[in-house]
Order: sequence, then structure tokens, then C-alpha cells
Amino acid sequence: MKKYAYIGFLGFLAVITTEFGVIGILPQIAEHYKISIDEAGYLLSAFALVIALTGPFMTLFTSGFDRKKIMFTSIAIFLITGFVSSFSPPFWVLMLVRILPAFLQPVYIATALSVAVSNAEESKKNELMSIVFSGVTVAMVTTVPFATWISSLWSWEYSFMIQTVVSFIALIVIYFMLPSMPVKEKKSYGTQLKILSQPTFILSTAANFFMITAWFSTYSYFADYLNKAEGMNETMVSYMLFVFGIIGVISTWLAGKMLNKNVTRTTAFFLSGTLIIPVLLYFSNGNLLSTIVVIGIWGFMYSPSFLNASTYMISSAPHSLEFANSLATSFGNLGVTLGTTLGGWMIVTKGVEYNPWIGFVFGILAFLMMMLRSFYEKKESRILVCRE
Repeated sequence: MKKYAYIGFLGFLAVITTEFGVIGILPQIAEHYKISIDEAGYLLSAFALVIALTGPFMTLFTSGFDRKKIMFTSIAIFLITGFVSSFSPPFWVLMLVRILPAFLQPVYIATALSVAVSNAEESKKNELMSIVFSGVTVAMVTTVPFATWISSLWSWEYSFMIQTVVSFIALIVIYFMLPSMPVKEKKSYGTQLKILSQPTFILSTAANFFMITAWFSTYSYFADYLNKAEGMNETMVSYMLFVFGIIGVISTWLAGKMLNKNVTRTTAFFLSGTLIIPVLLYFSNGNLLSTIVVIGIWGFMYSPSFLNASTYMISSAPHSLEFANSLATSFGNLGVTLGTTLGGWMIVTKGVEYNPWIGFVFGILAFLMMMLRSFYEKKESRILVCRE
């Protein structure tokens, strides 16, 4: 039902605004706390690392609870921690309240996706999932650049205020519009854990991990990259986030349609951006118009990354949807952590202009995993044909 998909989308909007809202204000946070940009990047990488390490376990633990209560509680935690962050607490407190909602982020995402497709026809599931995942790109075009723009006018604390307001709206909608949804039949842990022994799922997981690492080695430092490598000020960066996001909304909608037809080809098409964008950024060479065009292409190829990576991974485990979703979220965020960490290391050692080439390397690794999965699936098909 599309109503449930749009409710999930709104909560996803709050979740992504909180997780990635710091990207545009990392330079300001670093300046405020007198720390380096890579240390400020821990606000993103630590958040993602907690998700990566705890996501599957939290999802398994909560798999028997009423889905409405899970979604409501998750967003409530996001609201509270965003409110505390807006008062510019000591950095260790800011880090702590950034980490707390991370424990429930994969739980929310897995539950929202499960709710969205719960009564859907098989042919419509990827499209409904794309509605939920479009919360990522809508956040990129609305709340994230708006929060960055507001922070450029006043101060970075206002960015967290925007995040709090978005979470509050999502909380109200979930409370009044989503019915109670108790789980009627809880799958055993053993049944759900079986997917961990499937080679196609393992290869898909590796592809997901490398794909997200590729994108976030540069995107995590989007503001710093445009400022230092392309010479843009804070206001211009917020405009570029807007361009990035508005094109991303279109590409996510298109990706949802494409995934319904062929998951592997769609994933490969958008993954090719990890190889194309570094080359285009290199040749744009600081030219403003060229850079804006490249950012538009970047937004188009990047924005469906979580949707593509998750759908590709889930396609190898269709009977364990929620657990597979949580693993996709966890390994995706592990990719965010590694990408952010490597990106911060590159900035400190070489310079931010080299970050896109990290993405190039990990993009190749992701393609390699996809090729290995395809090879394995063909081999399995031949074996089944021979047995028949």
C-alpha cells in the first residue's frame, strides 16, 4: 500500500536528515570545537559504525515487536538527540547523542521497508521500496541543503534544529496515520540466519559494502571538497547540495522503475558513476559551469546508491526480507564508515582533491563482486539443469 510507503518515506527523511545533515556543516563544527576536519568526520563515521556493528542484532531482537511501536520509538530517539545537539554541547556529548539513535536506525529502515511491501504484489515491491528510499534523495534536496544554508546564515546549531523539526513531523504522522501492526508470525532466528551461508548473498553483501565505500569517500566531505578543491563558499555549497538533491529525486524514481525490470543491470549502471565522476571532476578543473554539470551527473548516479545496493543484496535473499534489509543497512553504513575514514585520511595526508580516486578503486571492487555473483549463479543454474 502506497500510504505505508509514504509514511516510511517521511520517517526515512528524518533519519537521513539526522545522519547526513552534518555533512554540510563539518567545517563549521571543526572550527567551533577547534578540531581537524577528519576528527569532525567522526560524527558521521561513528554513527555509521554503530549501525554496522549492531544493526542485524537489533533487527533480530525487535523482529517480534509491533511495527508501529518500533517506528515510533526509533523516530522519538532521533527527535530527542537532535534537540540536545542543537545546544552545542561539549564534543564528547555531541558524539554520544549522535551515536544513540544509530542503534535504532537500521531497525527503523528494515521495519519501514517491510511495512511498505507487506501487502504488495511482487511486481510492485521494488517501486514501493523506492518510495521509502526516496527519503534519502528528498532529504538531499530539501532538509540537508536547507539546514546547511540556515547554518551558513546563522550558526551550525540551527542545522540540528531543522533535524528536530523533521523528526517531530514524522513522529506525529506515524502516531496518527499508521495502524497498530503486531507481528503475527515471527520467523526463527535460525531461519533468518541461513542467508549468511549463501555464497550469492555473501558476494552481494561485499558489493554493497564496496559500492557505498566508493561513494562516501568523497561525498562525506562534499562541503570540504567543493570549498577547497573547487573554491566554493558555504552558500554556494548549499546551492550545490540542492542541485545534487533535486536531480537525485528524479534518478531515485527512475531507479525504482528500472529495478522492477532488471536489478543487476540497474545496479551496474548507477555504480558506473564511481568510475565516471572522478574523471569528470578531474577534467572540470575548477571551471564553475563544468563543475555544476558534473555535480548534477554526480547527484544522478549517486542518489539511488542505497536503494540499488539494498535491492541488489535483498534479491539474493527474498525470503528473509527484514534481516536482509538490516544487513544491507549495516554493511552500507560500514561502507560509510570506511569511506569517511579513508576520505579523512586522504585529506590529511594528500589533499581533498584526491578523494574521488578512492571511490574509483572501490567502484572497481564492487563491479568485481557483481561479476563473481553472476558467475556463481550461472554455475548453479548449470548444475541444476544437469541434475534434472
